Amino acid sequence: MRSIDISMPLRPDMPAFPGDPPFRSTPVQELARGDPYRLSRLELGSHTGTHLDPPGHFLVDGAAADAFDLDTLCGPCEVLEVRPRGPAIVAQELDALARGTTRVLLKTPNSARWTGGLRFFEDYVGLGLDAARRLIERGVKLVGLDALSIESDSSGSYPVHRALLSAGVTILEGLLLAAVEPGPYELLCLPLRIAGGDGAPARAVLRPS
Repeated sequence: MRSIDISMPLRPDMPAFPGDPPFRSTPVQELARGDPYRLSRLELGSHTGTHLDPPGHFLVDGAAADAFDLDTLCGPCEVLEVRPRGPAIVAQELDALARGTTRVLLKTPNSARWTGGLRFFEDYVGLGLDAARRLIERGVKLVGLDALSIESDSSGSYPVHRALLSAGVTILEGLLLAAVEPGPYELLCLPLRIAGGDGAPARAVLRPS
């Protein structure tokens, strides 16, 4: 059983959502200059690369990143390939999702675009509000997407985030799914335990079922 790493590598030239802090790694100790070991200072935003959104990201009284239920983040999941006709996934395009699925990772045309270089593109495919409501109705507890945000919302109101987080659905963003075939997997996703955090970078791995 071979594990598939679906997380973004943290590196200085990695993409960042507009307005988010860029990732930086600055050497503090270096063997080349006679220091006894290597050590770096890391600078990054709480939503850098592959990361999880807790309720507190958008909800005033929402739980923080250190309160994630690890049982929600690890377990059986379905990778569903979706090729939406428009800029957002609609409810009908989720009909192939098996009943009883509690964790779903959505593979869209975004994945192929990441293979051409990890650069942010504004016209990414997001999840539409009706599709988010369909997932909530189905009892999904975790939804992941191959974009740095689960939705593309020009209004600034972020209805998809608010709907999902209000319903207790965990959001996993920034996935690399180009090499992943649709189907059932075991998801292992562990976020940094940031006390009071509004988000948490994570390492996400799939194992074939």
